[in-house]
Amino acid sequence: MSTAGERNNFKILVFISLSTLLQVIYEQEGVFIHSSCGKNDDQDSLISGVLRVIEKENEVIVDWRPLADTLDASNILCAGKDSSSVVEWTQTPKEKCSRGADRPISYEAEWDMVTTVSFKKKPHSNGDATTHANGESKWSFLFSLTDLKSIKRNKEGMGWSYLVFCLKDDVKLPALHFHHGDSKLLIKCLEKHVVLNESPQDKRILLVNSQNKSLSQSFENLFDESSYGLLQKLKKDPYTVTMGRFSKVTNYIFDSFRLSDPSSQRRPPSEMADFLNDAIPGLKINQQEEPGFEVITRIDLGKQPEVSRREPVSAEEWAKNMDSEGRILNVDYIKQLIFKGGLCHTLRKEAWKFLLGYFPWNSTKEERASLQKRKTDEYFRMKLQWKSVSEEQEKRNSRLRDYRSLIEKDVNRTDRTNKFYEGEDNPGLILLHDILMTYCMYDFDLGYVQGMSDLLSPLLYVMENEVDAFWCFVSYMDQMHQNFEEQMQGMKTQLIQLSTLLRLLDSGFCSYLESQDSGYLYFCFRWLLIRFKREFSFQDILRLWEVMWTELPCQNFHLLLCCAILESEKQQIMDKHYGFNEILKHINELSMKIDVEYILCKAEAISMQMMNCKELPQAVSEILGIESSSVTPDSDTGEDESGAVLSCPTSLYQSVSTPVIAANGTRDSTQQMSETQSSTPA
Repeated sequence: MSTAGERNNFKILVFISLSTLLQVIYEQEGVFIHSSCGKNDDQDSLISGVLRVIEKENEVIVDWRPLADTLDASNILCAGKDSSSVVEWTQTPKEKCSRGADRPISYEAEWDMVTTVSFKKKPHSNGDATTHANGESKWSFLFSLTDLKSIKRNKEGMGWSYLVFCLKDDVKLPALHFHHGDSKLLIKCLEKHVVLNESPQDKRILLVNSQNKSLSQSFENLFDESSYGLLQKLKKDPYTVTMGRFSKVTNYIFDSFRLSDPSSQRRPPSEMADFLNDAIPGLKINQQEEPGFEVITRIDLGKQPEVSRREPVSAEEWAKNMDSEGRILNVDYIKQLIFKGGLCHTLRKEAWKFLLGYFPWNSTKEERASLQKRKTDEYFRMKLQWKSVSEEQEKRNSRLRDYRSLIEKDVNRTDRTNKFYEGEDNPGLILLHDILMTYCMYDFDLGYVQGMSDLLSPLLYVMENEVDAFWCFVSYMDQMHQNFEEQMQGMKTQLIQLSTLLRLLDSGFCSYLESQDSGYLYFCFRWLLIRFKREFSFQDILRLWEVMWTELPCQNFHLLLCCAILESEKQQIMDKHYGFNEILKHINELSMKIDVEYILCKAEAISMQMMNCKELPQAVSEILGIESSSVTPDSDTGEDESGAVLSCPTSLYQSVSTPVIAANGTRDSTQQMSETQSSTPA
């Protein structure tokens, strides 16, 4: 153990054998102690060391030691595990800034990153660290974050970046000087575990806010992936937070506002709602200030009609609707079939190219083959652009480095329970990586934003072809682009539109949500951002997406799917008097428990209910794409009493005489909808 004199200079709380299993979440070499600072020596004595932040069980340790004390590489494991228990590469700051000589020549070989990453010990000549008899240098120190009181930073532009840690018993540790990079990465790492606030008296000092620590940790528990403190992270990158399961709220939310007596110390839900509103200011909805906002009074929509679904479109049905040159004979009819039943899996590889706009509906087989050849050449030219970037070039291209880093991180945890992507060195993961990197070349302004891998994964799974998957992804991103733009205007618009539709559907439920500070519908954010990708099973998503891509029965059908899910849960939410926290928790726990066929039936019934409304508000008409020049589906004369009509094909509400799935999920071979012979191809 250290002497009393040494404890006056440093506080060594715990000695940990780093040879045991632990997780290094931050590591930086070139962190020096200037041992003669403040003395009259001509030059400081520099002691070079390694600074690490280590997670061991439920404790977070900050550890610095001279290079002479650093451990052998075989003793340090730097691999974490994500929520699906797939080993995930933990890249260190040093590796992020500079890829060493050990970097594989082939990009494909980089997928060895799922194995353990170790640190190498480098020789340094400077430094005069004294070594104790037990092998520990007197300069080595480590402490638990629970004992950290404050961090003092250097002035901007004043030499090397340095930090001084002050512990709760007012012991100040030696200043750590960051010669090889600044200290910002360390601060961001620590903010994952403690809340740091600038001191009002000195902006260089960051105070550890122990009272709010539980708030930060409770929120970090909501996400699969946590990097920084919640508030800072939400404000900086709400997309990343959302993809880390923004909706995954537990009962700990309000616990973080309680002290010893929950009954007397509990804060009102409105304060929690204000926190979320402030955290994502770009998404705060003030309907009274939004252009085109229309106050919707209570309107009787009538009873929801009975809706049934048919069997998936078969290969035989698809072939019958194609001429000898490969043209689709009746596009509206085939879209209607897909909307009502989806596609059998063998058809998806071909049909999805039409649904997404990669193949024109009126193209011949020969024209499509020529298009694929051109698109293949174009794809590989773009792929070559990033493949040919040298290490030296990449060092000077921070955006490309950032894109690559985020893609590598996301790809390695995307749908890893699916056999197509499971296991190490999986070729599916390599293709995901390469397609996303190539998309950065296609749209460098947008580049890569977290969540895009979720949209690509089902496309690659179905196409089983790199080039076809890329161009289908490009088409899908054309639809979804606004969701990922920095200003989030697309997300804000959709939340406003969803609120408008839900208020028309059930104003009482809307009022209840507002009374529980849930009226902004933030819990639907993830649904909208990646089109329910994490709410349904993988196979159900294939069905849901292909139905939505038909663009039937109206515009923004995905918003009606949201309404259908919420209306299905309304009774439980209201009967059990769920508050803010309980609503968020309940909605999140619906993930993977929703019956896709039932929700499709219900959403279609809601669309028919709204389209048949005689006093449909103008705002709703615009959201659903209703115009005054088309024919309503239930009108034989071409115009209903209200004059509000649909712009979608009337064949939507026609169906062939096949077994159907009713809204309750049962099969009925006798139930049929009206069949129009003119819609059936000859």
